[in-house]
Formats: sequence, structure tokens, C-alpha cells
Amino acid sequence: MTVMTQIVLAAALVFSIVLPFGYYLIGEKSRGRYKTAIGVNAFFFFGTMLIAVAVMFAGSASVQAATGTADGGLATGLGYIAAALVTGLSCIGGGIAVASAASAALGAISEDQSILGKSLIFVGLAEGVALYGLIISFMIIGKL
Repeated sequence: MTVMTQIVLAAALVFSIVLPFGYYLIGEKSRGRYKTAIGVNAFFFFGTMLIAVAVMFAGSASVQAATGTADGGLATGLGYIAAALVTGLSCIGGGIAVASAASAALGAISEDQSILGKSLIFVGLAEGVALYGLIISFMIIGKL
């Protein structure tokens, strides 16, 4: 990736944050306007990040092809991204599930203490989602 490309992508990231919140701060401050600013910010920020990733991997693949030392380039990079996404998303999902199950379990235990074992099973099942994601991530990295 050239220096000019890096500067353009950095400027796009800054503008994706500054412009939506500048729009919010200039006008009437309401909940709908704030949600719109957050949505536009997320759309442009993650869109710019996806473009940056595509440009970064395309640049490294062409450099490796020119030097003749291609180790898999794009496939390896996408494999690492897949492993990171599997781990991150499964941990977020597991956290949401544990938050729901644990709060319900605490409420049920406060009324009847004999159901402690049953409620811990449900909390453990929700936590297993994160562990399954981690196992899949190790399997993906093992294939690289």
C-alpha cells in the first residue's frame, strides 16, 4: 500500500467519524438524529475499513507475485480474518447469552434455592457458545 493510499484511507476514516457527529451537533439534538448519526458513522467507518482491507491484501499479493515468494497471500490473510471473526462473534454472542441466562438464574435462585444446579447448567450452555467458536478458530488456523 502506497503512502498516498494510506493518507486517503486515514482521511476517510476521520471524515466517517467527524461528519456524522458534526451533522448531529449542528442541528437539533434529538434521539432520532443521534441514531441516524450513529448509523451513518458505522456504515461509512466499516465500509472504509473493508475497502482498506481489500486494498491492503491486493497490494501484498501483487508484491509477493512480483518477488516470486507467494505463501498463499490472500488466502492466508482471509483465513486469519475468518479465525478472528469466529472468535470475536462467538464471544459476543456467548456474552449476550450468559447475561440473559445468568440474570434469569439469579432471579429464580432468589425465589427457590433448590434450582441452583439446573440454572447453572443453562448458564454453562450459553458459555459453551464462546468455547465452540474458539475451537472452530483453532481448526481454521490449523488448516493455514
